[in-house]
Amino acid sequence: MPVKVCVFAVAVLLAAAGRESGPARFLAGHVKGVNALAFSPDGRLLASGSADTTVKIWDPGAATEVRTLRGHDEAVRCVAFSPDGALLASGSYDALRLWDVATGKGRDLVGNTRAVNGVAFSADGRTLASGCGDGTVKLRDVATGKEIRVLRGHAPTVFAVAFSPDGKTLVSACGNDIEVWDPSTGEERRAPLRGHEDTVRSVRFSPDGTVLASGSWDKTVKLWDLSTGFEVRSLRGHSKAVEAVAFSPDGKAIASGSWDKTVKLWDVATGQEMRSLGGHTATVFGVAFSPDGKTVASGSWEGPVNLWDVTSAP
Repeated sequence: MPVKVCVFAVAVLLAAAGRESGPARFLAGHVKGVNALAFSPDGRLLASGSADTTVKIWDPGAATEVRTLRGHDEAVRCVAFSPDGALLASGSYDALRLWDVATGKGRDLVGNTRAVNGVAFSADGRTLASGCGDGTVKLRDVATGKEIRVLRGHAPTVFAVAFSPDGKTLVSACGNDIEVWDPSTGEERRAPLRGHEDTVRSVRFSPDGTVLASGSWDKTVKLWDLSTGFEVRSLRGHSKAVEAVAFSPDGKAIASGSWDKTVKLWDVATGQEMRSLGGHTATVFGVAFSPDGKTVASGSWEGPVNLWDVTSAP
């Protein structure tokens, strides 16, 4: 049965937060906080991973729940769709799982000794990267689930991973540093990207692959030029740690979620804050842009997923 979704008028959001002029819809169903979000490549589905150990798949257009995926025994930390949308990967404190989106059937990928904090598919969908609590990044063959190679050299915990759009570069965040890898060889492409003053929690490539965005507990979002390894600019405006970042499909905007309970939208070209979405009452752990760029989904420790219309005037 579809989960009921509460739709609140603009006036309610303004009264509660005083920060955002656009409408939002709330997808309610998780009994604990939402840690991660991902839209399917065609935008028809939205996946959410929760501290309640479940992954939910939603129809964001109809604002209804499609199904609940059960199989994890611990909090789900990360989710990612395959490039063709047929598979969903989810990582938790206990396991890394692959799900058939159409049927909801899942299987464990063995070999993890610690928590899985980040997952990412390669551009061709053949390789799955996972950032783990044992300080490694593991690369697996998606078809067989077998481990291809292990990337080592991190501090104790890897919090995030991301493939470049062409699949030729993989980045991983551990401590204050961002490692840049050649996934085909397992070798580092360059020296780590350094500039954050606290733990990096999220990394995302721009759609053209030339810029990397990183969100950190130092309250900033940084933009990096991958061709040089230099920091392009630092986006400042959050009053507390940044947990999640996401590029818009056209690469012109970035969304960021923070402990300050807001989602901020930034202009990539200027580094200026464009909007602050203030409808959450707890830390925002996950943000995602829809493929058409019209919606930002955000999830927080309070439980519901917020869907923001970002095409309306601020």
